[in-house]
Amino acid sequence: MGGLKIVHFGGLGEVGRNMSAVQYDNEIILIDAGISFPNEQMPGIDFILPNVGYLQGKEYMIKAMFFTHGHMDHVGALPFVLDRIGDPDFYAAPLTRAILIKRLEEYKDRKPVNIIQIEAGDEIKISDKLSIKVLRVSHSIPDDLQIVINTPIGKIVHTSDFKFDETPVNDKPAQIEEMQRLGDEGVLLMMSDSTGAENEGHSLSEQDITQNLEKIFTDATGMLIIGTFASLINRIQQIITISEKFGRKVVIDGYSMKTNVEITKRLGYLKMQRGTQIGMDEIDRYPREKVTVICTGAQGEGNAVLMRIANGEHRYILPRKHDTFVFSSSVIPGNERNVQFLKDQLYRNGVRVYNYRMLDIHAGGHGNKEDLRTMLKLIRPKFLMPIHGQYSMMVNHGFLANEEGIPEENIIIADNGTVVNLEKDKFWFDKERAPFDYVFVDGLGVGDIGNVVLRDRQILSEDGFVTIVTLIDSSTGKVKTSPDIISRGFIYLKENRDFLMEIRKRIRHIVEDHRQPGHKHDFAYLKDQIRNQIGLFLFQKTQRRPMVLPVVIEV
Repeated sequence: MGGLKIVHFGGLGEVGRNMSAVQYDNEIILIDAGISFPNEQMPGIDFILPNVGYLQGKEYMIKAMFFTHGHMDHVGALPFVLDRIGDPDFYAAPLTRAILIKRLEEYKDRKPVNIIQIEAGDEIKISDKLSIKVLRVSHSIPDDLQIVINTPIGKIVHTSDFKFDETPVNDKPAQIEEMQRLGDEGVLLMMSDSTGAENEGHSLSEQDITQNLEKIFTDATGMLIIGTFASLINRIQQIITISEKFGRKVVIDGYSMKTNVEITKRLGYLKMQRGTQIGMDEIDRYPREKVTVICTGAQGEGNAVLMRIANGEHRYILPRKHDTFVFSSSVIPGNERNVQFLKDQLYRNGVRVYNYRMLDIHAGGHGNKEDLRTMLKLIRPKFLMPIHGQYSMMVNHGFLANEEGIPEENIIIADNGTVVNLEKDKFWFDKERAPFDYVFVDGLGVGDIGNVVLRDRQILSEDGFVTIVTLIDSSTGKVKTSPDIISRGFIYLKENRDFLMEIRKRIRHIVEDHRQPGHKHDFAYLKDQIRNQIGLFLFQKTQRRPMVLPVVIEV
């Protein structure tokens, strides 16, 4: 129980679901609570939560919870974990706090939460043993905080998502001198963002993006429709500022986009001149070449604004020849097909399309190799724990740290649920991992969808199902009438009558082989035999594996 332990409930070996716990003796500090989104192998899932099973029975130990910044992969899970983390104090910077409050308002049945506002440079005493200092780092959203935890055996630094940008759009630069001072004082462990560990060089500055966007504005004809992430507040600010420079009105569309713009305007993070923003219903009052639309949907999402415009389903905007569409964000792996379909739909309408591959119009919020190297040189930790990245990213981050003088034996590559024990001169893992399975959210259901259900959904989505209804005579044990076979998503049985007859014939044989005079049928065993033998037959004939659902009724 004693000593220093670190556990990640998500964010290791993946991008998303970021949440971690730092435990010293019987006191726990939590950092972030984010969601991730499903891949193509998770049909019907809305999003995925961190698994906080490790905290069960330890709720009384949780003293504080800090949030690094306002992206959903760091704050989106809070409404769902609230009831499982006791009653800690919550801390967040102003913008992050406002986003958290808005997120909690979407789930009104959750218990009320008071989130204490903090600023970069603040120091917070948690207990006699633990205290926190927060420093400003650069990211694609303002108010990103690095968390420094002071413990009796040394300092722990959680870098948050970061890059080094000396000319950020609407935020102050990172507190590099403070980080240098931290390194001078000595840091035991740094847990550091690994997302860009496989990318050479430095990340692009937002000012570089501004120049390229201005070139697009100069060349653009017609309406400018720019799709980006609603969470990229700095990018939205750039587009608004450039639109004002070119005399264009700005329309914001998409629920999450409008929500974030409303919050950041109210807090003063997003700045625009009076009269720049107009409502969607005012769009026809202005020439098309004097309007910029900033919207969601750059990932090809079916219900998002860009797709509705491309398909001619938007209430106010129909694409016209000479309009210009811009995808000002990179494509998330897994969305390539949807984005390609969206681009093709737009090109069919005769518009011009720009994306981040044609021109540098997307600067990620995560540092590349040289940014990570800079952080290592500033903080100079004794131990490095790569976090926030796929496994290969974490390993490559470790290689980079080794180049910067951190011994291989001091680089901690862990998995979600790994309990890391840390002393001044060594670390080790507990033999047993904490719970680490995905916690799925599907509609109103939280955690009630497991791997078995997901596997069933995958089978249904790929090969369909076949239901076999068999009536058995209770007196003879024989099949009474021709088995009823219902198929969906497999093959159209009415056009395959010979195949249908063969299935029925095999069902009769299975029942006959199972029948023993004077003995009742073991229906559970019989259903298993029908499922297995008919499933094998269907695969042999079609090379498909539909779900076989046998129903046996004794009459």
